[in-house]
Amino acid sequence: MANVMLVANLNCDRVLQLKESLQAGGRHHYQDLGRRLGGGGANTGLALVYAGHQVTLVSQVGRDETADWLLAEASLKGLNCSLLQRNDITTPELMLLMTPDGERTIIRPERPAFSLGPAPDFTRWDGIYINSSAQGVEQWSTAALEQNDAILVVAQLPKSHSQRPCQVLITSQSDLDAHIASSERATGINDIPPFQYAKSIAGVSLEYFIVTDGENGATAYSDSEQESVPAVAADVVDTTGAGDAFAAGVISGLLAKLSISESMTVGAKWAAIAVATASSVPGDEFQAFLAQ
Repeated sequence: MANVMLVANLNCDRVLQLKESLQAGGRHHYQDLGRRLGGGGANTGLALVYAGHQVTLVSQVGRDETADWLLAEASLKGLNCSLLQRNDITTPELMLLMTPDGERTIIRPERPAFSLGPAPDFTRWDGIYINSSAQGVEQWSTAALEQNDAILVVAQLPKSHSQRPCQVLITSQSDLDAHIASSERATGINDIPPFQYAKSIAGVSLEYFIVTDGENGATAYSDSEQESVPAVAADVVDTTGAGDAFAAGVISGLLAKLSISESMTVGAKWAAIAVATASSVPGDEFQAFLAQ
């Protein structure tokens, strides 16, 4: 299968199961479900690993016991962690507050600055996925596109207004609305068509801008048209990692030379399994689905 690089976070999630939905000013009881592997690096990366791809993770962790646990868990599950950077800052736990309906609220401390350094030789990679605000991601994605004509570069819409050169840009409708609102406040410009808005961030290499919208499915915008696919119905247990699973399905489909709509259909199926599973990283249910 394909050789894929992921520039994404590797997290230690502490899961707190609440007995009722969050309310401002309320008092909430919870059950501590312990820590688990999380972050886009694990959620997207393991889905691709289980689908048969070779996945190398580029991320940053500390040198403490929590970081050692993260590296051990990720490596045992098949992620190549040889490019992870280690710093001297204590690796924090992210608090995931889970409500009975499967929704989650994430509480995390500020992350230390993460700098990627010089770009590697991208001729050995079939694809790179960027889901990180690390310093240097723009240079890395630009280098990938320039060095390797055959490489697939996929990125998540950055939370800031920084550039993210890629062929496929992905975001959720809620994140896009927030991004556009922020851009309008800064520039005063509004009513830009979705693809043109995305092209101002991804550059001339952009081929598709994918916007997910929960139960309403997903839409891919291109320079000449738009294609939509429906969401796959699922009993929601835990929504954590659904977007990461969708991205993994799209990447796997495109690497297999499927069309954009076919790739989004794969992503929708993988996302449905993610929300129906009591975990953020793909588990036994996902592997059973792939084995069918």
